[in-house]
Amino acid sequence: MGAMQSSPASSALTLQGYQGNHGSVTATTGDVSKPKKKICCACPDTKRLRDECIVEHGEAACTKWIEAHRLCLRAEGFNV
Repeated sequence: MGAMQSSPASSALTLQGYQGNHGSVTATTGDVSKPKKKICCACPDTKRLRDECIVEHGEAACTKWIEAHRLCLRAEGFNV
């Protein structure tokens, strides 16, 4: 298995506090502000790392990057 290099921004991501919410991808409403971007344009750094890992190693080996991207999307206001 080859070593992946991470950028400083991605190394600061943690997976602590993850709660498995496997619902559909929708923007949140109500008291929480709506996302300012489309989901496809949010979190480009974690998206790139996730996609590269999946292409090289398969989805099962990339749960760390998949969850990091989900956490980033949640921080941007998406309910994923």
